[in-house]
Amino acid sequence: MVDLLPPLPAGHAATRHALQRVATHVLARRRHALTGRIGLRASPGGLATPAAGDGPEVLRTDGDLLVVERGGTASLTPMTSLEALAGVAGIDLSAPFDAGPDAPPVGDPAASLGIDDRAARALAAWWGFATTVLDEMVAWLGPGASPSVVQVWPEHFDVACDVAWGPGEGERAGIGGSPGDGFHAEPYLYLGPWGPGRPGDAAYWNAPFGAVAGYAELRAADDPRAAAVAFLRRGLGALAPG
Repeated sequence: MVDLLPPLPAGHAATRHALQRVATHVLARRRHALTGRIGLRASPGGLATPAAGDGPEVLRTDGDLLVVERGGTASLTPMTSLEALAGVAGIDLSAPFDAGPDAPPVGDPAASLGIDDRAARALAAWWGFATTVLDEMVAWLGPGASPSVVQVWPEHFDVACDVAWGPGEGERAGIGGSPGDGFHAEPYLYLGPWGPGRPGDAAYWNAPFGAVAGYAELRAADDPRAAAVAFLRRGLGALAPG
């Protein structure tokens, strides 16, 4: 049986921080140069840019490697430092780039990233897992929810989209999966209503921005994916009963 949510290696947070620098200053920079957009996608082994430009071109991470697919050929480069990746990715790390106020700085381009392959793959499994959960939720809600595209935002590093739960302008909610942050050290699934209402069981709304289900909680479930879907359905059902 495939382990949808593998154990998180010790030190996974350090790899998460390093991967966020790569996602922001290599993948998102390159996508922005080609398209003016910065959103990324979950990919086997890591994260990827959607295909763009002549060729077309895709940049993706696979564990501790950067894969550049361009013009029908592929190159694989160990992610040792941002400096080592800049040339193969075709980016200028000194050029101005804004991925949001909470995005990580470039830092020292020559410094070792220290990405652990096992930790990187565990985080990749999480983004993939969360993407399938969000896809199921979007399908369940239907086109009337006017969902946004499910993608990974470099600034907060979560895979997310937003959906309408009612007809009002503010009757939308963000749903997503964070790989961990200052609020919650391990990955977590979340529901964040745009408005102030938190109807139904007060115990469900366990976060300042809405509700979360943590990695350990989901991993302990007999069916983690079913538990994740049930968590989101419960919250959206409370927002829009019936």
